[in-house]
Amino acid sequence: MMEVHRSTSSPGSSERPLMALLPHSSQTEAPGYLKDLSLSCWNPPPGHRKLQGDFMYITVFTVEGRRCDITSCVKGFFLNRSTEDSFDPRPAQSSVVYHCLTDLLCHISPAFKQTFTTLKARPQQPSVEVTPTPYHTPSWLGPPCASRAHKNSYSRLGLEKQAAAQTPDWNEELQGARDLPQRSVEERLQRDRAVLQVNGAFVRAVMQGAETVIDGFVEPVNGNPDDPAFLWGGLFMSQGAASGMFGNERGRRAAQRLELRGVQAYSDLEGLQGLHTLPTAIVDYRGVRLSAQGLAPGLESSEEGEESSPAARGLLYGVNAGPQESPHRRQLLALLAHSAKSLSLQRHVVLTPNGHKVPLFTSVDAQGLLGADGRFYLLDLFRTFPADANFCLEAETETHAVTGDEKTDKSCEQDVEKNGCEKEGWPRNYCATSGLPRSFPHSLCRLRPELVQAFIQHKHTQFTELVREKLDDNGGFENCALASDSRSTDAMRAACKEVGSLSDIIFEMRFNPNVFSPGVAFPPSENASINLQERLLREAAAFIITHQIPAFIQSCLQIREAPMDGASLKHALHLRGINLRYLGHVSKSITQSEHTERLRHIMRSVIGEIFTRSARRVFNTFLQGVDIPSFSAAVSHFLNCLLVPNFTASFVGEETKKKSRRRGRTASSSENTPWSLLTGAELWNLVCQDAAETYDISNCLGSGPNHLVEHFGLQKLSLLREFCLKTGLQLRLRDYFLETQNKAPISPDDILNIFPVVKHVHMPVGDAVNAFHAAQNFLQKGLLEQAHEKLKEAAYLYGRVCDDLHPDACYCNSLLAKVTFLQGNSAEARSVQLKAVVISERVLGFDHPNTIQQYALLGVYAYAGGETALAQRCFFRARLLILTVHGEDHPYTATVDSCLGLMLTEDQTGQFLKNALRLNTSFFGLIDFNTALTQHLLAQWMCRKGDYRSAMTHEKEALTAFTSLFGEDHPQTSCSKEFLSTITKQAVKVERTLRQAGADCTEQTVECLNPTTETVLEQMVLVTGIRRITRSDRFQEYKQKHLERKVAAAKELGIKLITGSAITDLINAREGTSNKETGSWKEGQDGRNKAEENGGDNQEQQPVEDESKSGASVSAEEKAGEQSKDEGESGSDAAAVDLKKGKNDSETEEHGAMNGAVDSPFSPSSPKSKMTWADVVGSKAVNGTGSKAVNGVDSVSVSGEAKE
Repeated sequence: MMEVHRSTSSPGSSERPLMALLPHSSQTEAPGYLKDLSLSCWNPPPGHRKLQGDFMYITVFTVEGRRCDITSCVKGFFLNRSTEDSFDPRPAQSSVVYHCLTDLLCHISPAFKQTFTTLKARPQQPSVEVTPTPYHTPSWLGPPCASRAHKNSYSRLGLEKQAAAQTPDWNEELQGARDLPQRSVEERLQRDRAVLQVNGAFVRAVMQGAETVIDGFVEPVNGNPDDPAFLWGGLFMSQGAASGMFGNERGRRAAQRLELRGVQAYSDLEGLQGLHTLPTAIVDYRGVRLSAQGLAPGLESSEEGEESSPAARGLLYGVNAGPQESPHRRQLLALLAHSAKSLSLQRHVVLTPNGHKVPLFTSVDAQGLLGADGRFYLLDLFRTFPADANFCLEAETETHAVTGDEKTDKSCEQDVEKNGCEKEGWPRNYCATSGLPRSFPHSLCRLRPELVQAFIQHKHTQFTELVREKLDDNGGFENCALASDSRSTDAMRAACKEVGSLSDIIFEMRFNPNVFSPGVAFPPSENASINLQERLLREAAAFIITHQIPAFIQSCLQIREAPMDGASLKHALHLRGINLRYLGHVSKSITQSEHTERLRHIMRSVIGEIFTRSARRVFNTFLQGVDIPSFSAAVSHFLNCLLVPNFTASFVGEETKKKSRRRGRTASSSENTPWSLLTGAELWNLVCQDAAETYDISNCLGSGPNHLVEHFGLQKLSLLREFCLKTGLQLRLRDYFLETQNKAPISPDDILNIFPVVKHVHMPVGDAVNAFHAAQNFLQKGLLEQAHEKLKEAAYLYGRVCDDLHPDACYCNSLLAKVTFLQGNSAEARSVQLKAVVISERVLGFDHPNTIQQYALLGVYAYAGGETALAQRCFFRARLLILTVHGEDHPYTATVDSCLGLMLTEDQTGQFLKNALRLNTSFFGLIDFNTALTQHLLAQWMCRKGDYRSAMTHEKEALTAFTSLFGEDHPQTSCSKEFLSTITKQAVKVERTLRQAGADCTEQTVECLNPTTETVLEQMVLVTGIRRITRSDRFQEYKQKHLERKVAAAKELGIKLITGSAITDLINAREGTSNKETGSWKEGQDGRNKAEENGGDNQEQQPVEDESKSGASVSAEEKAGEQSKDEGESGSDAAAVDLKKGKNDSETEEHGAMNGAVDSPFSPSSPKSKMTWADVVGSKAVNGTGSKAVNGVDSVSVSGEAKE
């Protein structure tokens, strides 16, 4: 681990030293073994030498300067007599045949022998540090000496060319891996590993192919200059046609991105092994986006011979398939019907240009084909998900065809709706207040799958409430729940109609992906269905503005989500189904909030993301006019124009002339090229114009980069990092002074490389994810031992499948370290957490927000093991990364500063604790757990200094907060009272002593005022959220209320449960099980806990509250748990991920507050709600059997909870 200069990481420092970000070992020359090792100029052996056993000839230049020619033959290796000018394969005099090449090299070179011996004696590095990662990890900084990194002796042997002689069949490799058996755990592990390895190799091939194609080394296979297609390395690569219907270049890029999202959606479906998608990835390189796919046998013929029938070309499904009937088609339609159910897609009918009716389970563009390998393939999935009505002007017009009198009626209705400014589905005054719907640069705005599931859950909640209200209006549930009573059925029908259910007797929500799609016509028979779909899509679009964005803002206020950079902000928004095109609306919501100051770090990230994304689009266009020899100069010029106010080409021209004079050459005329004429003002206008078109913001970015710095607190260095990560640029590792006004801070020599940026399909690790979720479930119930066993199992499975080099493996090891620490084994926790840090650095990046958090946790475990120096270095490393990525003004900085204040010397302690208090007060207010804890720590430090008056002031503030938050009788409040009393007594004692003995008297502090190492560790554990303090009385109230609701529900359902003394016994028994502190539970669920979903008879063990009396307060996330009591969301701490239920939930969330990953997306087939009135009525009233609650999935059992 690297040393960090404490002066540059101290509070208030404006220095951002980049040289400390990467290890110094990468900046030193590795020890030399040989000067050169290559194939000899006499290689390969001639025919007569092959017959005598010669394999190859090698030339070696030793460190001593000796040139040797070596023969590799059947017997081994020996020196021959060949020279650079003559060929003589005979063995040299006194030459010995060695079985190993290294033995021969040790014999001829003493320097090689010494270095090689040292290498063998070196301790072996852990596999997680040396094993190649499955996918490329971007790094925006590279070593200062780029030429040394290029040095590769193996590549000069030319052996890698032979390995690439055979073109791989990527589709067959991927489908073959997916078709492997899955009957046992071992078979599933082998299958998951094979799929991951094939996908990783495919992505690496895509990166290499993109560089080769865009560099111009591959000829297109078609004659279309507007849409060139390329075949390279078994890959089909193309840019896609720029259609005016979809929005030209922006629409083309959106279609490629949405195609990948559609492939991901169908790839994640379980139980659909018969439906295949091609291996797909998209790659951005030098401003060009390419789609890459594997080649499926026989599918290429579908684009040839248009005169042949669709069936002859393998086309079985789609608008162009035509009417046909075959067993293969019926099998494909059954698979598509299953997939439509899982993806909440509606079966519908569209009209072809010829007027034929075609039933579809997908978007109108999708095609189902039978490949020559006998597999069914689904292509063209870019419109798989429903349209976003907020950005479809078609949402204000009728989509379906109308004829005759209907047209007159529709036009009249349109006039009425136009005058009323609202159409069915929009909330009242929605269009006026939100400015939506509006146009967008492309017409492929689709809803995210997370939003679709969240909206379905929202509608299901509305449905159950409506059923309950209607039953109450008709005499109550007890009178209507009989099977012979039609009132329950009528209530179900009325609720289904009001919420927009496809069925009139059960809740079923699906969406038509072709509604609001230009160029799609529907038959008149579909008018009623299309009207309903238009209404639902308007409601879903408005749901983003009215529910999801406010929920995200509220979550940020409660510090359950604290994005630190663009990646974490994107992840947090996507978890709630919010597309990044809503960034402008997010910024407006923050501006209109009464807590704008507390949300300034979110606003900073939002504005930075808007700026870098708009700048990237301008950069992509800018690069199209740059030739290869001028690439570095053009990129550096663009960055200077972007970050330096009023930058002009004259800066570059003067620097170029000076360098040319020093080198004795004439200055080039590069300043006359088109790219060199770009100025900072022109670039800024282009960026602002793009931001206004895309995000609907005006004058938000100001007139230059200094506006972002002054008004939002953005750092130019953070903007530079974000831009490089998004474009694939890598800069030389050095300190950049971006505030300069008279010279270019970035030179062409600082541009080391530009890497392809690849987006690919993510392959799940099924068994490991299931074990991880089971561990989280145990942890939420307070079962540490069972959670520990499951986490060890999950870590083992991740190691088997992906060698631990996976983001989910990092989260698993981090949680394992936490549980191990809570069990009292700090040494093992430190070891496991160190592994998590290495994984995060290698897979996510050395400065990823998750890496920052892992460093902080490692610091805690290191301190617990007595490694104070290492702990300080970990926290200083985390703080330096925070300063680089975001800046000091972030809530997590207060966490790191509090920990540093607990470990450092007196003067430094006060400096960091005061800064933590300033940040906590600013972000949380005075009545907050974090602020109160920091006040207590400051009072503790003041006592050690002897400043009892200041200590009393801070402890009084802490006591006020604890009393307001916990009450008078809580142990934390009592602890604060006791500490304040001790301070007061000591202050009186010191004052009395000074009066009696004079000013020269030495103050004597009592022993209790100096915290022990155990107390400091406990406080550090609470600061970082590893363990939390909870309110015991709130848990008791929750238990009592839970059992009362059980009894009430059982009484209404006619089920005999427990009463009287049995309830008391059960409460006592459950209290007895709550003796372990897990640190992973947020209190305040409203009945939607996991145990209730599994049935009411199994009583859930309550998590344990930690009533520690160490004088430390609770962590920030605890407040979130208290404030979200009525939201029914179970939380996770700073080192864990939330439990995600459902078999279809294969994605593991990133954990930790700064990553914003605390909310689980909803599953369409399993609503995350307790047993409701509607479910009970449906199970009794519909045909006397259990109903299908959502999309045909069985409802929750009757023994579940009935909502009050």
